[in-house]
Amino acid sequence: MQNKKLAIINVVGLTKGLISAEDTPYIHGLLSRYQLKVLKGVFPSVTTTAQSAMLTGKNASEHGIVGNGWYFKDHAEVGFWKQASNLVQAPRLWDTLKGLNKYFTCANSFWWYNMYSTVDYSITPRPHYPADGRKIPDLYSFPQGLHEKLEEKISKFPFFNFWGPKAGIKSSQWIAEAAIELHKEHLPNLHLIYLPHLDYNLQKLGPNNPKIKEDLVKIDKVVERLCSELQALDTEFMLVSEYGIRPVDKAIHINKILRNEHMLTIRNSLGFELLDCGASDAFAAADHQIAHVYIQDKTRIDEIKTLLESQDGIDKVISGEQKGQLGLDHERAGDLIAIAEKNAWFTYYYWLDDKKAPDFARTIDIHRKPGYDPLEMFLDPNIPFVTGKIIWKLLLKKLGFRSMLDVIPLTPHLIKGSHGRIENNELYQPIVISNLKEVDSVKSLKDIYSLALSYFK
Repeated sequence: MQNKKLAIINVVGLTKGLISAEDTPYIHGLLSRYQLKVLKGVFPSVTTTAQSAMLTGKNASEHGIVGNGWYFKDHAEVGFWKQASNLVQAPRLWDTLKGLNKYFTCANSFWWYNMYSTVDYSITPRPHYPADGRKIPDLYSFPQGLHEKLEEKISKFPFFNFWGPKAGIKSSQWIAEAAIELHKEHLPNLHLIYLPHLDYNLQKLGPNNPKIKEDLVKIDKVVERLCSELQALDTEFMLVSEYGIRPVDKAIHINKILRNEHMLTIRNSLGFELLDCGASDAFAAADHQIAHVYIQDKTRIDEIKTLLESQDGIDKVISGEQKGQLGLDHERAGDLIAIAEKNAWFTYYYWLDDKKAPDFARTIDIHRKPGYDPLEMFLDPNIPFVTGKIIWKLLLKKLGFRSMLDVIPLTPHLIKGSHGRIENNELYQPIVISNLKEVDSVKSLKDIYSLALSYFK
């Protein structure tokens, strides 16, 4: 085990149908030597749940990551995109392997729940939030100083290309280059590498948009560069993806539905409206195509389930034993889980008048929003000279003035792709590409854990 090295490269959004000799010549060329398996996804099919399944071999019922966010009952607040490793309630792949060999080493380049874990080398986004209201892009790494050394070699991490309206190939290119440098320096036995590029335009434009071909060409070149360098370092690799992305044309405002039935409690705050989760009879934490619905009075579960099942765009609403059947029977999960129809997705919006939307709604603020907001990848098309407005506000910030970049639209029809449902159509299912002989037995995303484990045994 000591001399074996394996990289698990997470090419987010990659599916069998997106691979072709024309658009992804390197990945397509691998298929003459590597096997491609279409996998059964996990539920919900979202980033943190999928990654946790691959790294633990378990469903959310056991590892506890029920979505990209959930209701933290002790705090009476919804929290999305938390980063602490101990939120995962099951041993990870490297924990098992370290138990077999005390000299085993692992590096984590941008997979989620990367802070304070037991890996030997980690690097993940972590901005600074000074008291004056600024947000300063930065990274978190272990050992301390790791990301500073990498940035000295290759350049500063392009934070604004990782998420937001400028999200694009530069962040995946940087992650790949940083992973190469880290691997050269430390030669970890296991290296987890996250390449998010395809996730952006597949959601913004939809998988059927012709421009997606350009994204495929770009990520294929990044994968080729990364895999070639890893092979030169005598490192085996496998490509995985978390989910596929479906075309959508309908947004469901699930919290507005609950509000219209007088189940939401709203707090007026400086002229804006804030969702008061702790005082609400029922509310939803929306996460792509699924929504966790939390209910104070459990005797109303059936009533609210019937209400939601009658709504246009909602495919089904599960509760009780059904959650266990889908691997989502956990205390963090909602009392009800709403699942959108194939062409629909859930917003977190709860206000009935855009003039009363909270100030953070029009900004990039992944932690304060009580749900996932893909509109953060757009600039508001209704703002004249929006680029000039951004430059002016950034100048004010540099001069020491408080200024809010409120340039994100509240127009859900812009989103053309989403995910989260369990898929039976291989066009939208995750995949693994590997030449390990044990790949023949891999059937689900959870099996990535046992596949990697078998390589080292």
